Amino acid sequence: MIHCLNRKCTQPQNPPGYLFCSHCGSKLRLCDRYSALEPLLEGSRTFYGVDEGVSPSRPCVIKQIAHQNLGFQTPEAALDYFRQEAAKLQVLGQHPQIPQLFAYIEQEPTIQNFSPSLVQEYIAGQSIEQEVFTEGEIRQLLNEVLPLLQFIHDHQIIHRDLNPQNLIRQANGHLVLVDFSAAKITRKTALAQTGTLIGSAAYSAPEQLRGKATYASDLYSLGVLCIHLLTGFHPFDLFSTMEGIWVWESYLADPVSDDLRAVLNKLLAESLNLRYACAQAVYQDLNPGKTLVSRGQTLPISVPEVLNRVTPRWQCVQTLEGHHSSVHSLAFFPGGQELASAGADREILRWNLQQEHPQPRRCSGHRSIIDALVIQPETGELISGSWDYTIRFWQEQQEVKRLEAHAGWIHALALSPDGGLLVSGSSDRTLKLWHLPTGELRHTLKDHDSAIYALAVSPDGQKLASGSGDRNIRLWNLQTGELLHRFTGHTDKVTALAFSPSSQLLYSGSADQCLKTWHCTTGKLIHSVNESGSAITCLALNRAGNLLVTASEQGTLTLWHPGKTIPLITLSGHEGAIRDVAFSPTGLLIATASQDQTVKLWQVV
Repeated sequence: MIHCLNRKCTQPQNPPGYLFCSHCGSKLRLCDRYSALEPLLEGSRTFYGVDEGVSPSRPCVIKQIAHQNLGFQTPEAALDYFRQEAAKLQVLGQHPQIPQLFAYIEQEPTIQNFSPSLVQEYIAGQSIEQEVFTEGEIRQLLNEVLPLLQFIHDHQIIHRDLNPQNLIRQANGHLVLVDFSAAKITRKTALAQTGTLIGSAAYSAPEQLRGKATYASDLYSLGVLCIHLLTGFHPFDLFSTMEGIWVWESYLADPVSDDLRAVLNKLLAESLNLRYACAQAVYQDLNPGKTLVSRGQTLPISVPEVLNRVTPRWQCVQTLEGHHSSVHSLAFFPGGQELASAGADREILRWNLQQEHPQPRRCSGHRSIIDALVIQPETGELISGSWDYTIRFWQEQQEVKRLEAHAGWIHALALSPDGGLLVSGSSDRTLKLWHLPTGELRHTLKDHDSAIYALAVSPDGQKLASGSGDRNIRLWNLQTGELLHRFTGHTDKVTALAFSPSSQLLYSGSADQCLKTWHCTTGKLIHSVNESGSAITCLALNRAGNLLVTASEQGTLTLWHPGKTIPLITLSGHEGAIRDVAFSPTGLLIATASQDQTVKLWQVV
């Protein structure tokens, strides 16, 4: 069934396939893209829906907000407040434990009595409400949720509705905090007035019930959540109203350690002066000697200029034509104003992207396909690797140096962050590590049984990853050449690799159509996603680490949020396989190189 989004429609249910409500005539598909299928809670204006603007379609959550429910006297005041909140949610949704905000729609003329709506990622899984935790599991939960709360608080936001129903455990075991927008946007100054909020009231701090929530209020809710999960009893049963104290320890089946008891009781302190003030302090008491590391920088929050349509989408904004054969490799110069491309025509083309119609400058000299390009960050020197077994260095359009040591085609190059080390991978099944200032060959690494197609150096400069036709990935110590891990799991050649900004995660793409994520310390596979369309030929991660791009043999480009298993969008436009993809230094431009002899530039419009 499809649910009509007209708030006053008395018969909102419609058969599948209907475009307009059979009762009120309102359009059923929001922005010609989002369909509400059924309310998630009886009588609520929050719906399970489907986003048909991507291929394949993806589930979503549609939330309608009425200004009367926000405590505002006029719709205009509510909209101003709601715009601010939508902007915050758009930033917070970059965290893998918070649902992404797909769109905020302020107006929809084709739907009668329409209320501003949020469209968010749907998180599949079960809430932890019915679970009973051991002490070890409570510690694990705290260590997973505390960094998330620190991230939220760093963005000057109080969640205000932390309870077991809002923590969803996904199939991979990870927790995601849902109902974030409703909790923040709704002004809960009297949480226990309606039946739908009674559950939340049981977890709310005393000052929050008086309408004065602080960051410490979320920590109080976390403490209540923990004692509920430890005992299996509802918080109302764990508080003695006669004595005015928590008596949760009397309900424990097994006693907990003194340090955890102290942490929980401090979280539950009624007085703000006695309670933890920040998630960092809780984490340090729980893990003596350790410091909570925030997942990513605090991002600026600004109100989007246009809020009455779906979130802006990536589109092809320019096609660069100049190659005479398949284009295999790309590299942005520092600053992002110039791009280099190379391929089967044995030429390197340098494009000035500031020009409206760029005319490339050409570098010639290689005797075979150029499969790899990198740029030394300090000098801006261009480095190319070719099937003619050579690595060549270029300044402007002139070759200035050459390295020859491989006995096979060179498929991949990678640079250390400081630009001092160059790594080359070849069909001769070896990796070679070069000291660039001297041109000295430092190490030759051998462990693969087939050609090496992909290389990546970690942002901390300590690790090197290599992917091969033998279907395996090797993780090396970049400084010593020591083999650290062998990652196995792909069923075809590994074609692409990228490290997360923390250097702790490695993303791999393969001709087996799978995108995999690995933990670099443990060597374990975190999750695997099947593209279900075509071989992955290349991938790239933006500098902020919140947007991953994979490209395919079919010429499509797929954008992902790292850590998520559902793609954001799939783009098409090339008439041949995409052979390389690169982000500009600012992350605002994506370049793709294709077998159709073109380079395309993609941008949010």
